[in-house]
Amino acid sequence: MFDVYKKLLHYVPRERYLAYLALFFSALSSFFTVGGYFYLNRFLERLILQKDGSGAGRAALLIAGMLALSSLIYVTAVLISHVLGFRLETNLRKRGIDGLTDASFRFFDLTPSGKTRKIIDDNAAQTHMIVAHLIPDNTGALITPLLLLFLAYLISPRLGITLTLVFLLSLLLLYLMMGNKNFMEIYQNSLEKLSAETVEYVRGIQVIKIFGADLDSFKSLSRAIQDYARYAYEYSKSCKKPYVLFQLIFFGLVLFLIPPISLFIAPSSDPGRLASELIMLFFLGGTLFNSIMKIMYVSQHAFEGKYAVNRLEELYASMQKDKISFGKEESFPHCDIDFEEVDFSYLEGRPVLEKLSFHLPEKKIYALLGDSGSGKSTIVKLISGFYKINGGCIRIGGRPIESYSERALSENISFVFQDARLFKMSIYDNVSLARRDAKREEVLEALHLAGCDSILDKFRERENTLIGSKGVYLSGGEKQRISIARAILKKSRIVILDEASAAVDPENEHELQLAFSHLMKGRTVIMIAHRLSSIRNVDEILVLEKGRIIERGSDRVLMAKDSRYRRLQELYGRANEWRVEG
Repeated sequence: MFDVYKKLLHYVPRERYLAYLALFFSALSSFFTVGGYFYLNRFLERLILQKDGSGAGRAALLIAGMLALSSLIYVTAVLISHVLGFRLETNLRKRGIDGLTDASFRFFDLTPSGKTRKIIDDNAAQTHMIVAHLIPDNTGALITPLLLLFLAYLISPRLGITLTLVFLLSLLLLYLMMGNKNFMEIYQNSLEKLSAETVEYVRGIQVIKIFGADLDSFKSLSRAIQDYARYAYEYSKSCKKPYVLFQLIFFGLVLFLIPPISLFIAPSSDPGRLASELIMLFFLGGTLFNSIMKIMYVSQHAFEGKYAVNRLEELYASMQKDKISFGKEESFPHCDIDFEEVDFSYLEGRPVLEKLSFHLPEKKIYALLGDSGSGKSTIVKLISGFYKINGGCIRIGGRPIESYSERALSENISFVFQDARLFKMSIYDNVSLARRDAKREEVLEALHLAGCDSILDKFRERENTLIGSKGVYLSGGEKQRISIARAILKKSRIVILDEASAAVDPENEHELQLAFSHLMKGRTVIMIAHRLSSIRNVDEILVLEKGRIIERGSDRVLMAKDSRYRRLQELYGRANEWRVEG
């Protein structure tokens, strides 16, 4: 129990006092509840045994006041714990977002986005509800039964023994009701898998509708639904019998327990004592029932809280797994790039690069060419420090990339992707993301060099035009030019173009080529391209196959011999001659 508190409160160090405050008020509520029953017993003894009904009104007000005050104090404790729960949920979500921002790229390769969303959103929300009820209910569940039993023994040893036996039997049944903890964990995992698979299914709903696919076509989702249904049924069935028996003990108390308890509590010659103790038995038994139910819920909350935090911590740890360790060097002496016997794999036992070595002098334009899976994208990601290599060394400017700070790599390397990523903000803000300290004149100059003047001229608000669902929509080529403007503004010494012109329409291709020329000037450029016509004028072409460089040289050199590159160019030429026959 206490390890759950420790885990949860670790994420709200500044708000721990709220937990202690909730504990105090919860304990105080229990004292007032039992105190009310103490005065109730004194009143009953005076009324029944001593036949003294004076002061009944005052006694009723005192008892009702103490019970009402107990409820009010408990509500205060719950409100305080809810505030703590909100703070905890906020901190866990922030921790998750910060973790995603700082996560290794391997994490995104291996972890489905639906699963990530499920773990962060659902488990963070779950901890809020757990904390909101765990602290006050846990306190009440521990303190109230002890106080009730103490009061029962104070009233009569026979009453104390009776309630003790009922309490112990209830705890045994309660233990059986909780079911198998390992099974419960399996149930939680199945729920998590179901949620993740559902998210992925919904994200692909357009394709599903277009091709008329049904749910059964998606075996992973269908299996997740079946597993969840089976585990939920099995778990509920394992708890059903002890739960029914537990209900019978308390709600069937009158039918099953009164005769033997009546004989045990008091001799038949003292009916007044019998009546007094039986009345207290019902009051204390009812409160004990509520306390035991709280114990059940507390136990469940404790398991769920521990599970939720463990899953979040596992996710946070996996975000940092295999992340490159950066150094303190802030500048590149030069931009020569060297791979020295580099080994790399995304999954263990499935190498992508093996003993790869090459040298790229700075301020030249290079093209990486090869089939899908040959290692082109992997190479540029490793140059950027996105992944930790398995062996060998990668150097920029003669120094291992691990010696540079993360900021140095980020500032000196720019990426332009095939699918330009623009955010729901103005064109100006999208470009200025590259350098927050850039002057307005610099941003506008970058837009001009990227050939974006014709884009701005279409809109009344020009660079202040909003993009996205609440603004204008741009074509693929227009988005790409804005992303190039962003790269120009960044003024990085190394530029990587990852299929940057693959999906551009002919209307935008000329402007895009002009934008590329401004971006590439005086920089080390590495291009990945399927459109072979776009790489004829580069300084050097590197042809890859299964993670190895099998050829390198200029277009002229490679075309002059029987090379893999030459055969690819010939195939590319024939493909461009293809026509639909009527």
